[in-house]
Amino acid sequence: MINNLKEKDKAYIADTYARFDLALVSGKGSLVYDENGKEYIDLATGIAVNTFGVADEGVKNAVIAQFDKIQHTSNLYYSEPCAVLAETLCKRTGAKKVFFGNSGAEANECAIKVARKWSLEANGKGRYTIITLKNSFHGRTLTTLSATGQDVFHQYFDPFTEGFVFAEANNLESVKALVKQNGCAAVMIELVQGEGGVMALDPAFVKGVEALCREKNMLLIIDEVQTGNGRTGTLYAYEQYGVQPDIVTTAKGLGGGLPIGAAILFDRTENTLTHGSHGSTFGGNPIACAAGAAVLERIDETLLKEVREKSEYVFKELRGADGIESVSGLGLMIGIQTKKPVDEVLQACIRAGVLPIKAKQKLRLLPALNIPWELLKKGIETIKQAAKGE
Repeated sequence: MINNLKEKDKAYIADTYARFDLALVSGKGSLVYDENGKEYIDLATGIAVNTFGVADEGVKNAVIAQFDKIQHTSNLYYSEPCAVLAETLCKRTGAKKVFFGNSGAEANECAIKVARKWSLEANGKGRYTIITLKNSFHGRTLTTLSATGQDVFHQYFDPFTEGFVFAEANNLESVKALVKQNGCAAVMIELVQGEGGVMALDPAFVKGVEALCREKNMLLIIDEVQTGNGRTGTLYAYEQYGVQPDIVTTAKGLGGGLPIGAAILFDRTENTLTHGSHGSTFGGNPIACAAGAAVLERIDETLLKEVREKSEYVFKELRGADGIESVSGLGLMIGIQTKKPVDEVLQACIRAGVLPIKAKQKLRLLPALNIPWELLKKGIETIKQAAKGE
């Protein structure tokens, strides 16, 4: 019998993750603890999932209260938490309808299906191609991998889903050329390319894409799986870019630690999905939706202002610091290019009790939105010391 956790993991779990040599077993807020009781400042939050950190009382109480009522109903019946969360999302964004799934990939799959059905009905057959950006990431299902603009993901699983072409980020002429060459249904973009290196798009480019979509009768899809739910300092990042999307996808931080994804549909797409055109067994699960409602209830202007202030602090502290080449991102979604190899800096941080992660060859920070100032400052100081080798 295998008793050691790490050995058991290696023996029985598919070897798809390059795990750190670290098992996290408990925590509270922005502090987590390993199997030996060592304390760490969590600057990753499960890759932007634990919006308010670990074991948050508000999310926990909402989940327990709903579990005591009913944990699952299926979408054959009405469910109050599902309706309440959808109403909140619509009222907070001006959207008309919401489809719930279980992940960001499912939300993006839904958006792709909506775009193709909408275009078929609006433009006729043949206009199904969706433009995404090089260096993008939209999920790990076969179709969302196909939509992802990174060659590293386009291997092993041929044939990939057709109907996706890739434009250069921040190059509107590249997008225009693809529209001219293809019958296009939509453009789908992340406003901050998270897995692609935490790179924020240029606002003028995004506005140009929006105008092009209107001119050519295409949909604008904004993938806010990672940028959404307060992460960038507004409820959704598109608010800072001054554009009006037709579909917004989101997940990660929406459930505060529980699996949930949402495709948020605005005016042009609100009636595209009809009975039987899409579905999800666990989508709209009452417990996940109760958690989502508890999360959104607390993402108010006071918290968002704090997120922006913490972001400003981090950028100010790191830009120009010894060993730091550049800092990118938006809000509390931050990428750090270090002069030393990123893995070396990352391991030094872990040894010192701080847990960032990485994106490509950058250190990546995704702390809880409500991380206490003293922990944030201690974490940033640790990163600065690790980057310069002290």
